[in-house]
Formats: sequence, C-alpha cells, structure tokens
Amino acid sequence: MTLTALSFTLLFIMLTMFISVWKKLDLEKDIAIGTIRSAVQLLLVGYVLQFIFQSDQMIYSILIIIFMICIASWNAGKRGRGIPGIVWRIALAITTMELLMMGILLGLHVIQATPQYIISISGMTIGSAMIVSGLFINHIKQEFRASKGEIETLLSLGATAQQAIHDVRKRAVKFSMIPTIDGMKTVGLVQLPGMMTGMIIAGADPVEAVRYQILIVFSFTGSAAMTSMLLSALIYRRLFTPDLRVMQINNER
Repeated sequence: MTLTALSFTLLFIMLTMFISVWKKLDLEKDIAIGTIRSAVQLLLVGYVLQFIFQSDQMIYSILIIIFMICIASWNAGKRGRGIPGIVWRIALAITTMELLMMGILLGLHVIQATPQYIISISGMTIGSAMIVSGLFINHIKQEFRASKGEIETLLSLGATAQQAIHDVRKRAVKFSMIPTIDGMKTVGLVQLPGMMTGMIIAGADPVEAVRYQILIVFSFTGSAAMTSMLLSALIYRRLFTPDLRVMQINNER
C-alpha cells in the first residue's frame, strides 16, 4: 500500500469529525487525538518490531512483552480505583496467563520460537486479557455495591469472605467473558477477524489463514478465562477490611 493510498483513509476520519461537529456530539477532539496517537504509536511499533525481527534476539521479545503487560495492567487498573494493589494484581494475572499460554504453544510446537510468532500472539492475548480485566473489575465493583446488604448478612452469619462474595465473583467472571464468547459464536459468520483477513489480503491460502485464526480464537478464549478467574481469586479479599468488614468502593472508573 502506498503512502498516498493510506492518506486517503483519513477521509473516513474527517467525515466522522464533520458529522460530530454538525450534530454537536463533541467527539471531534477525542477522534482527532485518537487518530494521531494511533498513527504515531503504530508507526513506532512498526520500526521497533522491524529492529527486533532483524536482530532475532529473544531478550528484546521478552522486554517488549513485559512492556505490553505493564501498559495493559495500568490501563485496566484505572477501572479499579479504590481497590488496594489492583494494578500489580492485574499484572500478576496477565503474566501468569502469558507464561502458561506461551508455555503450551511453544512446548507443544504449535508455533515457532521466533519473535514474529511470540510477539504477535502475545500482543493479541495480552490485549484480550486487558479488556477482560477491565470488564471484570468494573462489574465486580458494581455487583459488590449492589449486593452489600446480602454480603454483610452472610458475614454476620459466620460466612468467610470467599463464601460471602462467591455469587458476586461468579457473576463478574461470566460478565467479563460475554464479548469473548459472543465473538467465538459469530466468528466467520458475522465477522472475518483481522489476522485471517490480513493473511488473505497478503496472498496466503485461505485455509492456512483460517488455521492461524482458530489458533488465535482459542488463545483469546483461554487467556480471557484464565485472566478473569485468576483476577477473581487475587482481588476478592481486597474488598474487605482485615476484620471482614465490607470496604467502601468508590464509583470512579
């Protein structure tokens, strides 16, 4: 794709901004900032990945994965303001998921141990884990506030923190998995995923592209489920004081 052809895609952004101004939606500033940031970030990442792929040094792959986990944890952690230690707990859940996922894929020789495969798949699974973490934290806070009376009643009857919050955790995990599960049900019917589409456009055999996309879908689902369940186990106790009183969780997101 030429730079001129790529620049024409800005017409979609300009049209969207025009409609926002016309309808007084006040979205034009966010759209402009998002457009600039995404373009700059993707270009920088492109040059970084080009350097890493050419150097073929595993240490660079590890460093960029650590960077991804840090950014993902910080971004998802913004939804958990008021929960002590939320950011590092998200980081621990995502890191555990990443190690387990890569261990399986590399150990069973599903993918090659090269930066091209490791970084690409890690980026997608970490991104999926970040979204699930944000959804889980946001929902468990809502559920916790809504179920405060029920939780306090269970605690007064001698229930442990784990027992008192069991239903809240279960609902939050199920809610965080809805986009992932719905995506699995409709993939190939409603949407043609980005990786498969990109490979087909690049000239790859459609069946081969589908195989790689199945790998990504399964990895997404596994990483989402593991992250949500691990995060549930890591943070539920932080919603209570040491003497098992319900903490006041703010409404910030």
